[in-house]
Amino acid sequence: MAIQESGEMYLETILVLSEKLKLVRSLDVAQEMNFSKPSVSRAIGILKNEGYVQVDEQGGLNLTTEGKKIAQKIYERHVVLTQMLVKLGVDEKTATEDACKIEHHISDKTFKALKKHLQAPKKNN
Repeated sequence: MAIQESGEMYLETILVLSEKLKLVRSLDVAQEMNFSKPSVSRAIGILKNEGYVQVDEQGGLNLTTEGKKIAQKIYERHVVLTQMLVKLGVDEKTATEDACKIEHHISDKTFKALKKHLQAPKKNN
């Protein structure tokens, strides 16, 4: 079953928060995403049922292997797309917002081509 864009956003947020916090809770996700606690609880329940997230006895959210794989893929797209847009002259705030929209819809093939182009050494004219 393919994960929805909103699910990808939740997984990415949990991944990013887990780099900053020892324990990531639904409340932290709600605050980070500026969503209501009931909305986050409902989404976490779905992600848990689909096998992307586990909730420990302290209420901590942990990504499963599959959840982490998806989160890392989306986060990498976010970082690379933001860098690319900034290099094109877009201000960082707009680049970040636009990368967040693009990261969920860009094909693997196109993303690989953009990433390769971004990492290619520059030729002197």
